[in-house]
Amino acid sequence: MSRFFLCFLALCFSSLASIEAEGKYNVLFIAADDMNNDLSAFGNAQVKTPNLERLAKMGVRFDRAYCQQPLCGPSRASLMTGLRPDTLDLHSLKHEMREKNPDVVTLGQLFRQNGYFSARAGKIYHYGNPSMIGTDGNDDPKTWDERYNPQGIDSLHEDKIIRYGKGREKAGLGISMAWWDPVSKDEEHTDGMVATQIIELMKEKKDEPFFLAAGFFNPHCPYVAPKRYFDMYPLDEITMPDLDEAKADLEDVPPMAVMRDTKLWPYYFEDITVEQARRCKQAYYACNTFVDAQVGRLLDALEENGLMEKTIIVFWSDHGYFLGEKGLWYKRKAFERSAKMPLIIAAPGLAKDGATLEPVELLDLYPTLADLCGLTPPENLEGASLRPLLENPDTATWDKPAVTQIWHNPTAWGYSLRNERWRYTEWLEGEAGVELYDHNNDPEEITNLANDPSKADLMKELSAQLKPYVQLKPHKRQ
Repeated sequence: MSRFFLCFLALCFSSLASIEAEGKYNVLFIAADDMNNDLSAFGNAQVKTPNLERLAKMGVRFDRAYCQQPLCGPSRASLMTGLRPDTLDLHSLKHEMREKNPDVVTLGQLFRQNGYFSARAGKIYHYGNPSMIGTDGNDDPKTWDERYNPQGIDSLHEDKIIRYGKGREKAGLGISMAWWDPVSKDEEHTDGMVATQIIELMKEKKDEPFFLAAGFFNPHCPYVAPKRYFDMYPLDEITMPDLDEAKADLEDVPPMAVMRDTKLWPYYFEDITVEQARRCKQAYYACNTFVDAQVGRLLDALEENGLMEKTIIVFWSDHGYFLGEKGLWYKRKAFERSAKMPLIIAAPGLAKDGATLEPVELLDLYPTLADLCGLTPPENLEGASLRPLLENPDTATWDKPAVTQIWHNPTAWGYSLRNERWRYTEWLEGEAGVELYDHNNDPEEITNLANDPSKADLMKELSAQLKPYVQLKPHKRQ
């Protein structure tokens, strides 16, 4: 075979590869940690998120998006596999995903198998925050071609973080009421470094298809961000729920629903004052705006590298978060504020400046991205492609509810179903209590209607809808 002919063949294959690459959409996968919907992009004008507003105008905002379990580990594993925590048998923060599911094909792994460069910077799977910052944490190596673990002053100078609560002066920061507002640059913090690394990868890989995941650690506690973000939220403008009213909100709630929170109620730790909680809420809002600024940097980089028209952008958080409502703090509850989180998807050629009130789930992201990128996903995925809502957010037919579960131990667990109007929750399949909230008239879930005789037929209907999702394995229940 002549040298000329070999060169000709090589040129042909190179051209075909280039054409194929040009036809593939990139994916920019942006994650926040413990971020609730207190964002201007989702209707809370106080919390400044201009870049998420910008992203929402580019795509579709999902106003009722729910996690499968409001705890980092199982939520993230579920999202990255498209499988529910019960299917994975994963309900805690233990590093068990591959051990229990050795053959699972994760989202990033699917893209790798189809010729994409897959990389992450920061937290996509569970990390202890801040204890695992700078390490691979509970990551899955098969998901990525490359992994980056930056570590900023938020992790390197824990001694400067102010901690609240009796006996908390030297306690761990993974669950804490703690904050720090250093005069600093964004790039001195872990999340600023995450954004910088992803921007560098965009430049490096702009001529080949990529799946790039930016995993931000904020606003997870401890709440640390540059001081200028704190300055955007004067303390006298931060309001806290009245504690007498908050306590009354819990009078009709089954004890199991708040079993982790009642011993030292309010605010989870002993001797937390309202003013200290207010300071932490200010810090949480500052962290949200700090993350938003990093999202802006990523969007700017897409534009600067000519990638915007061929990149699907997804922004998500792993679950919601309480900031004093009902006197509660943190996640790990079946209420709306814990189960719901922000989700925005912008895809070339699909709807812009759209919003939908249809209930969707985080595990819907896997089949959605496979669909939009023309990839064949595993047959066992338990979510559904969001393409109909991305094409026609106002008129698409969507009849799938969102199901969130809680698992504390074999004697304390429950499931919650959310449709367009109702949230229905059963604890131990109803034996430990039931909750029903009417979101048309009670969006803050103040009044539990489970004992209202007029709702008996509705509750039977919702219980029947929920039952197929209760798949907790025998060793996880008593």
